[in-house]
Amino acid sequence: MNRLTRLRSPLKRQQRPRTPAGRVTSVLVFVVSGLFIAVSAITAQGTDLRSDRNVTLRDLITEQGLLNSQLQTQIDEVRQEVSSLSGQDLGLGQLQRNLDEAATAASVRPVVGPGLRVVLTDAPNDVKPPGVSDDSLVVHQQDIQAVVNALWDGGAEAMTIQGQRVISTTGIKCVGNTVVLHGVPYAPPYVIEAIGDQDRMQASLASAPAVQIYRQYVEAYGLGYSEQRRDSIEMPGFVGSLGIDVARRP
Repeated sequence: MNRLTRLRSPLKRQQRPRTPAGRVTSVLVFVVSGLFIAVSAITAQGTDLRSDRNVTLRDLITEQGLLNSQLQTQIDEVRQEVSSLSGQDLGLGQLQRNLDEAATAASVRPVVGPGLRVVLTDAPNDVKPPGVSDDSLVVHQQDIQAVVNALWDGGAEAMTIQGQRVISTTGIKCVGNTVVLHGVPYAPPYVIEAIGDQDRMQASLASAPAVQIYRQYVEAYGLGYSEQRRDSIEMPGFVGSLGIDVARRP
């Protein structure tokens, strides 16, 4: 029992009586702290006493405002320069006109205008004159080429065969009973359209020897040939490889 008492005895707190001087000191500390808090509140008047932060923000806002003003001035100067350059030709207008002329000459631009439509057809199946070969009763590549050449000679400005735009490298080939144009086979009737002076083109067709020979076959064996004036012909631009490596303006 004595041993247990000795082990517990160090844990007991020592009760010290508080003196009047200690109480007065504690009161003074609280009073002084309250006084400092009151003075700080009166001095701040609702603002942050760390004035260095406000000064930094004001400087940053002022600096950013000046930067924005400088940038706006640069933007106005660039706009004026663009507007001034837009009003100048700088040779681009002539360049664009040259490109337009080249595109039209190369037949890669859609065009529309008055012209002629020529249609060639084989003789009817029931036509078989004695002693006449079958080759004499169908349209051949040379017949189409004769019409095309006559139209060009008559001042044609643009041309299509079976709706395909004709260019300087267009080739017309016979394969059996069909005509191949740009790799695509076509059966008759063969429709050739040309934009240009109608009178000149008709006169050229009438005077072309190869066309005259074809029209004799028309009269003798019933092959088809017709010319029609059209007030407006729409032609697509050529799509595909032009097959030209070097070109020279005449």
